[in-house]
Amino acid sequence: MALMPKRVKYRKLQKGTRRGVSTRGSELAFGEYGLKSLENGWLKNTQIEAVRVILARQLHKGGKLWIRAFPDKSITKKPAEVRMGKGKGDLDHWVAVIKRGRILFELGGVPEEYAKMCFRLAAYKLPLRTKFITRIHR
Repeated sequence: MALMPKRVKYRKLQKGTRRGVSTRGSELAFGEYGLKSLENGWLKNTQIEAVRVILARQLHKGGKLWIRAFPDKSITKKPAEVRMGKGKGDLDHWVAVIKRGRILFELGGVPEEYAKMCFRLAAYKLPLRTKFITRIHR
């Protein structure tokens, strides 16, 4: 089942901006390890789901996964070979707007090397450059 909001006030949104640095959601909040975005961009609901499946398969023995990105922006597309004008296209998919510094996924209850290996597999499925981060224990 694809990730998407239950209901929205407006079906079709404007493109918006992808620039800037994430101030909220840039610190680990739940797990000991995280995958942090180093670029700005959009994460499709299908890409988030692909990472969830990979991490869920890896964590079948134990550990907990937190998904910190939610696709709440609708993207529209017009059909092929349609002339200019005639309004905005139909809803195609949902994306999460990601700014650099944003934590995308968190893991807990697994060893550091295992978490690193899991996030390396996950990073292949993402369109953004990412970085493995840990909670500093002092």
